[in-house]
Amino acid sequence: MSALVRMASGIHRHINIKKKDTVILSSKQIPGNEKAVANIINKLYRRGAEVVYSKVAQIHASGHAHQEELKLMLNLTKPKYFIPIHGEYRHLVTHARLAEKQGLARENVLVGEDGRVIVFDKDGGRFQGKVHTGRILVDGKGIGDVGRSVLKERRELSEGGLVVVTMIIDEETGVVLYGPELISKGFVFDSATGHLIDDAQCVILEIVEEVEAGLESRVDLIRKKLQRALKQYFAFAINRKPLIVPIIIEV
Repeated sequence: MSALVRMASGIHRHINIKKKDTVILSSKQIPGNEKAVANIINKLYRRGAEVVYSKVAQIHASGHAHQEELKLMLNLTKPKYFIPIHGEYRHLVTHARLAEKQGLARENVLVGEDGRVIVFDKDGGRFQGKVHTGRILVDGKGIGDVGRSVLKERRELSEGGLVVVTMIIDEETGVVLYGPELISKGFVFDSATGHLIDDAQCVILEIVEEVEAGLESRVDLIRKKLQRALKQYFAFAINRKPLIVPIIIEV
């Protein structure tokens, strides 16, 4: 919804890009934004404009102050304390050294990092403790309750799909009473790969036969072996790694 995006899309309320207009992008592309920027440039060309940008001309103009401008700011404001806050840690240190050269006392130049608490009171300014910082993921109404394991599962679902294995086993004999039935989501068993179901069922039945009946942890053991074996089988057969969810019931 930036102004330039709205102009390129023809939805800006006040500015309309016309043929023979020239648009100059003096900024550099931020890594990761290349596709979005290219899309804007293409839209501007579709509207008949000429676009000048960093890859076709040396026109980059920084929005950040240079050293002499930073010195001027320090000399004009004459601060008692100085806290550099923009850039990576190496930039903060360089900026802090610049402030010291302009006459600030070293103990009054506070180079902090994310989470460091800076306190100002009657005794002056100083570091005092830390607070937790970092990304907080919002998922629906939940805040901060999505962990790495959930994100890993979602990534696997998005890339490989889901295969659910349903099976009922006799608790005493270990005989399979129902199944194994395979249900897929985002992982298609089409006519060209119809043999996959039969072969996967054979893999499952072999594992059930391997695990001795009567073990207390038999179901858990089968479940773990199933997940590992089916992932290996699908990776070998069609180079896919779906998330495997075994549902095994003993009766």
